Amino acid sequence: MKTSARNQLVGTVKHIKHGVVNDEITVTLKGGQEICATITCDSREYLDLKEGDPVVALIKSTSIIIATDAAHIKLSARNQLTGTISNISRGAVYSLVEIDLGNGVSVIAGITIESTDGLDLHPGQTAAALFKAGSVILGVPA
Repeated sequence: MKTSARNQLVGTVKHIKHGVVNDEITVTLKGGQEICATITCDSREYLDLKEGDPVVALIKSTSIIIATDAAHIKLSARNQLTGTISNISRGAVYSLVEIDLGNGVSVIAGITIESTDGLDLHPGQTAAALFKAGSVILGVPA
């Protein structure tokens, strides 16, 4: 599958919480971290998702917020993946910040240079990738 989403996280459906309009899908990534996706019930039925199924979670890099001290605040973002910054690629306006989650899994956040500098981000630093469950698109093998 080719997509423009920088983040293509492979995982397994752990749990499906059924709703009236939307379903909440918990996905376990390689290494044990979990993410949550909210998709419409129609989409879940179309994908024929069941617990134990393999999925790919797609998240645009610009949908990810970086935090360096999220442990001390409560956030509405369901997904909070903590790891170590492994690389920062600076552009004219945006930086691409890669966070290594371990076990060969990483996420890339596209944030402004101003935010990169304001947070004093650097490789080796612990950081969290934050994103809403509604920012996750799920795909399955065709």
